Amino acid sequence: MPTRTVVITGGAGFIGVNAAEAFVRDGWHVIVFDNLSRKGTDLNLRYLQQKFPVACEFVPGDVRYDHFPLLRAVGRAELVLHLAAQVAVTTSIARPIEDFEINAHGTFNVLEAIREAGNKPLVIYASTNKVYGGMTDVVCVKDATRYRFRDFPDGIAEDRPLDFHSPYGCSKGAADQYVHDYGRIYGIPSVVFRQSCIYGQRQFGVEDQGWVAWFSIAALLRKPITIYGDGLQIRDLLHVNDLVAAYQCAAADPARAAGGIYNVGGGPARTLSLVELLSFLEERLGRRIPLRHAEPRAGDQPVFVADIRKIKRDLGWAPTIDPLPGIGLLLDWIEQNRGDVERVVEAF
Repeated sequence: MPTRTVVITGGAGFIGVNAAEAFVRDGWHVIVFDNLSRKGTDLNLRYLQQKFPVACEFVPGDVRYDHFPLLRAVGRAELVLHLAAQVAVTTSIARPIEDFEINAHGTFNVLEAIREAGNKPLVIYASTNKVYGGMTDVVCVKDATRYRFRDFPDGIAEDRPLDFHSPYGCSKGAADQYVHDYGRIYGIPSVVFRQSCIYGQRQFGVEDQGWVAWFSIAALLRKPITIYGDGLQIRDLLHVNDLVAAYQCAAADPARAAGGIYNVGGGPARTLSLVELLSFLEERLGRRIPLRHAEPRAGDQPVFVADIRKIKRDLGWAPTIDPLPGIGLLLDWIEQNRGDVERVVEAF
């Protein structure tokens, strides 16, 4: 059987490097398309090239500008995993034009390259729970260490009305809808994953994105940690290995996955608040972690928990890694790669 090819835009990023490794191990040829603009992506690319010098190919490029390299890459693909993105709400507020160009226009460019290539690979788009906005109409209850939904024990489902909040929510939401509609209008098979809080190895988290990794890194390196709000905000956590398994499920049955929009997260069984994470880190490290407090950030949901029953039903996927053991694995990786992690964090 000929080797299948997957193009991963943003393939040297945190999720991309883990996806690339998993697809290589599944026998795919992986094309990493990345402009290496984010700190730490050079280290992730080096990791892939050293580990998989033949099966992993690097194509330098930017989804905003580099049409022909992108066109040539997607024209070889049976699968396009579109991960290239501006990933922080705070950055989107400070630089909304850049955010739009990367997330909305960049995704449009990827879709147009695929349409022009004409080979119609399955497109998996990494969207976000931020497309649901602040959900200010949803009643939240305050418990001792966390908030929770009063009326949604299974979490928020895909039929929740969209309400883009923040430039990031708008740009990712626009891309989300473009990917879905290109499937309907142009027959490009596509699936949208609205992802919750993803964490895991090779995540060089910083304060404005990747809070689980950032708190873990900051605690280990004794960096100052700021809590925005009261720290009772809760998210469902999904280890990157489980997320990549969801991508693999879609790739294994593209006919079934195509046209789908799925919430992909840890679900109600895998939730954690900020203060609960900090308590775990203090127990793990055997010392108190000093904190600073600030006002809540714009667009920050006090609670988001994904209802993941639809993807379980349609694709047979379910998460397997619980938050505390998963964070333990992340801490092990940080400790084993402390020098690299410290250099990347200092460079931001």
